[in-house]
Amino acid sequence: MNRAAIPLTMNQFGNAVLGDMFNPRSVAGAIFFGALFLALASVVGLLIRRSARYVEGHLSDVTALRFVSTFAQALAFLIGFVLYAHLIPELRALGTALLAGVSVVSVVVGLAAQNTLGNLIAGFSLVLYRPIRVGDTIRIGSPVGVVSATVQSISLGFTVLRDEEEHEVVVPNSVMMSSTIIRVGPGR
Repeated sequence: MNRAAIPLTMNQFGNAVLGDMFNPRSVAGAIFFGALFLALASVVGLLIRRSARYVEGHLSDVTALRFVSTFAQALAFLIGFVLYAHLIPELRALGTALLAGVSVVSVVVGLAAQNTLGNLIAGFSLVLYRPIRVGDTIRIGSPVGVVSATVQSISLGFTVLRDEEEHEVVVPNSVMMSSTIIRVGPGR
């Protein structure tokens, strides 16, 4: 009797499909693992968001928390993608080529966005070292002279001040870090 002519039973068919599903070299396996890593990264991202919302209620200045939360969520998806790409053999070669391409693009983007990146790095410094806080009254030099203002918010790119005439003054963080700031009054 020829075994090739015998149709597969349901049990044999199920074993063949499940075997392919857990094999990262097969299409079914690649899709399964892709969905699994996406689901895991989504759960980790959700946990990070919920934890950040819980902690946010206990803080007066949430700038650093929001940045760390967003960064951690992006990092969770990036780690998930890297692990997935490392598991699927066909994506390893593509990953090497993408890494070389990304390095060239990062140099070009870095040169094109020097001011923006400078503001971002200065924003990190403002959040990390906290030379000023939301609610502080400060004096800082501006194109129209010395401005006395209250710090309204500090983001990673800009610091928003409110002057004595209730005008909103938006100062790039690179200017905040390179200027001499006089703290006139402490925060609330």
